[in-house]
Amino acid sequence: MAALPRLLQVTDEAGARRELLRIGVDPAGVARMADKMVGRLVKLVDVSCPAANILKQEMLSLGGDAAVARGSVACSLPTTDVLLIGSLKQLRLLVERLGRQPFGLREQADRIGVLLQRLEHPPTFLCGRGLRLELDRPRIMGILNVTPDSFSDGGRYRSLPAALERAREMERDGVDLIDVGGESTRPGAPVVSSQEEIDRVVPVVEALGREISCPISVDTSKSAVARAALAAGAHFINDVSGLHFDPPLAEAVAQAGAGLFLMHTRGAAATMQADTAYRDLTGEILEYLQVGITRAEAAGIPLDRLAVDPGIGFGKNASGNLEILRRLGEFRALGRPILLGTSRKSFIGKILDQPEPARRLYGTLATVVLGVREGAMIHRVHEVAPAREAALMAWAVHGGGVATETL
Repeated sequence: MAALPRLLQVTDEAGARRELLRIGVDPAGVARMADKMVGRLVKLVDVSCPAANILKQEMLSLGGDAAVARGSVACSLPTTDVLLIGSLKQLRLLVERLGRQPFGLREQADRIGVLLQRLEHPPTFLCGRGLRLELDRPRIMGILNVTPDSFSDGGRYRSLPAALERAREMERDGVDLIDVGGESTRPGAPVVSSQEEIDRVVPVVEALGREISCPISVDTSKSAVARAALAAGAHFINDVSGLHFDPPLAEAVAQAGAGLFLMHTRGAAATMQADTAYRDLTGEILEYLQVGITRAEAAGIPLDRLAVDPGIGFGKNASGNLEILRRLGEFRALGRPILLGTSRKSFIGKILDQPEPARRLYGTLATVVLGVREGAMIHRVHEVAPAREAALMAWAVHGGGVATETL
């Protein structure tokens, strides 16, 4: 019986090389063909029509294509977005050719080149205050809310003994990083003063520093709280506003030599769900996060201390959250590690008809697995042990870090 044709799913150059070697291709041939097998679809925004026409001509000459808006060829529009359609090899050749072109295409070539580099070589570590978190496997960030009103576990760990016991439990379960929160950021949550947040968080951070070996993050958007938490021993700050609420927070992080997680949201907790419509959801989130990265670097925070979070559930409806999960890999364009926080969130409850947050574990684990596949290397969760096992299993299937031939 004749064997059926097969569809191969090759998403990166390393995978292409494995398939070529599997059929016995000569090493020189592997080097020539691997990047031809990897497809890339690159979007450029607000390109002048003369530049867009050159891009289309160059891509066609290379065997690829470029999609532009109707009217671009006649230059009846001021600008157009451009979709470059081609293989990794074609796009690399395009970058070489554009270096000799006018209309800002040399600068565009540099940006495309950076993007391709980031997609093929994602970050392998993230630095915090006095430490380096290796990203040789997915890392689990455990949630420790010391608040009275968080959506899932408000009040459970408000006392210092309860918070410490919960941290010890997470450490036993293999947590890589503990995220302490002193103000609920659930939709509709009231604002807490800086002093009240400091009073909740600082004693816990100090105690964790004495008794827990893993790094500590503090979930806050207030510069005063960040300074107090970092002075108490925190290694990272997790800013749900991505430096949009209180920009001086960046200076506090820079002065302490700490790491910073930059998240996307739309408005404060009390109002963020009032408007969940976007013209271009991932595009707008990318732009927002890039602003945060720029502000962080301007304050003196090195790039290797920054990670990004698309902000699942923050100013998004259920369909928006699903779109982010489907297109999570697009956030690799920022060149920073991706933090994914889906744990127990309401969109999971809506999809699974599960109103009780604590019963949304299985839905959460599905998003962790999908997140690993799309490149998320840090996962913020309530249940550490199940999430860790799901992430490591997904990582092994995806081909990261486990020598499967020895299993």
